[in-house]
Amino acid sequence: MILAVGNTKGGVGKTTLAVNLAVALALAGRDLLLVDGDEQGTALTFTQLRAERLGQAGYTAVALTGAALRSQVRQLATKYDDIIIDVGGRDTGSLRAALTVADTLLVPVQPRSFDVWALDQVSALVAEAREINEGLRAVAVLNGADAQGADNEAALEMIGDIDGIEVLPTSIVRRKAFPNAAAEGRAVIEQSPRDPKAIDELTALIGAVCISR
Repeated sequence: MILAVGNTKGGVGKTTLAVNLAVALALAGRDLLLVDGDEQGTALTFTQLRAERLGQAGYTAVALTGAALRSQVRQLATKYDDIIIDVGGRDTGSLRAALTVADTLLVPVQPRSFDVWALDQVSALVAEAREINEGLRAVAVLNGADAQGADNEAALEMIGDIDGIEVLPTSIVRRKAFPNAAAEGRAVIEQSPRDPKAIDELTALIGAVCISR
């Protein structure tokens, strides 16, 4: 599986999801490659912190951007069970390259109007990428969702009207467990004390994105 986690809007929590998915799959026994395709390099910074704190990351991480991302991922695809590409924050050559090689694009979206409106641009990029990568699946997940209230439902309804992007049935609620775990170089499934709700949400996301293909 090659999974790209991206959006043309920053601040939606894509790196948090990418590293949590990477750790979870690695702990499940998958030989995983995490590609940091974001110029900010946050995924690599997390991986370095993780290796320092835990002795090893448990997965391989590299930084690739632009055309190199496309060519190197194609070459490395047979050497790993799974590849997760953390990319985006705006319309870049790296995001476009990732869309040409990924099996699935996971688009984190916060339940705010500006975030949902940005999906129109993502939808256009996905349509363009499908001219080369016909099997590309694009899925949106509500990330940083409110614990309660009507904003989540309103956002999901708006996302459902966007062509070419599937809305996942699971959401990730805004919880302190995610930033607290990241500060220790850990995923929420490793954190102590455990946050069962955060773990259940991440597990459901893995099932929806990595299994239901």
